[in-house]
Amino acid sequence: MNTSTENILREVGKVIVGKEETLEKILMTVLSRGHVLLDDVPGTGKTTTALAFSRALGLRYGRIQFTPDVLPSDIVGFSMYQKAEGKFVYQPGAVMTNLLLADEINRTSSKTQSALLEVMEERQVTVDGQTHKLPEPFVVIATQNPVGSAGTQLLPQAQLDRFMVRLEMGYPDFASQVNILRDRQSGDPLQTVQTVCSAEELMAMQAQAQQVHTADALLEYVTKLAEASRRHPLVVLGISPRGAQQQRSADAPQTRFLSPDAQRLFPALLRQQCERFPLAAAQRRNVQHINVHNDFIIQAKGRSFNGFLPVIAEKTAYIPRLRSHTLRRSDFAIRSGFSPRGKGAP
Repeated sequence: MNTSTENILREVGKVIVGKEETLEKILMTVLSRGHVLLDDVPGTGKTTTALAFSRALGLRYGRIQFTPDVLPSDIVGFSMYQKAEGKFVYQPGAVMTNLLLADEINRTSSKTQSALLEVMEERQVTVDGQTHKLPEPFVVIATQNPVGSAGTQLLPQAQLDRFMVRLEMGYPDFASQVNILRDRQSGDPLQTVQTVCSAEELMAMQAQAQQVHTADALLEYVTKLAEASRRHPLVVLGISPRGAQQQRSADAPQTRFLSPDAQRLFPALLRQQCERFPLAAAQRRNVQHINVHNDFIIQAKGRSFNGFLPVIAEKTAYIPRLRSHTLRRSDFAIRSGFSPRGKGAP
């Protein structure tokens, strides 16, 4: 499986430059049969990432551009009366695919957003009392833009809880931005992505990931991390039992499960699983203010692996921004600078 994952990341890396860690987390989520929420400013490569993964994985790809007039039937399908047959026949919706890109998911109504609840959790749709299974494998990669709240609907916690991770693409560093500009002078790098995996091979890797053994001591460690999030004074909703299970599942594809692995993935899970108190939002307590090591890891240290308390690599947890939509660059006069796509424009 290691060779296959390396090939997939290499192909996607042809398009998404300098974001190796983010791509690894997305692939781990796919192998864990989870769903991904990409939350970042326009032009940072969210949609392109989903397209690149669909090509590299050889998956049937579907896209929903969420707008206020999108209906639930556009997503799950509907029944249409066929006069020749004298009965209603199910017409599949956009979810009948392998990789579904839910683009700008927060720009549609709550009614339409709720159509994805059964889809993401049970991998099926129910229309007029009839249940239809989704094709396997199935993964949702959703995007949303935290800038510009006009016409948007915040995702309810029940919806966020169905995403395994919530990630930011972030701006590229200087060298990566130069490479992006150079690569796009002669064409679209997306066209160079080769299919290095099939749907059947991906399902086999998912099955292999589910067989990874996790020691009880490490299961207790993940549980203590979840409990620490529920006791935090600035968090009104901590990690749910489903979220704790997703934390364990996200580590499984690595074929090893050590405390540093849990800590490296914990911020991405925490960001979409937890909800801040209004006081935290009012104080603009977001990414840089919540310290994972002090607030969660030390509380959960208990029985640490091999008798030591690992040092966390990522010092901050990604807490949802609620209504403030505050970015990391909010301390500056400019809320968001040029995106990679913006810098490439003439």
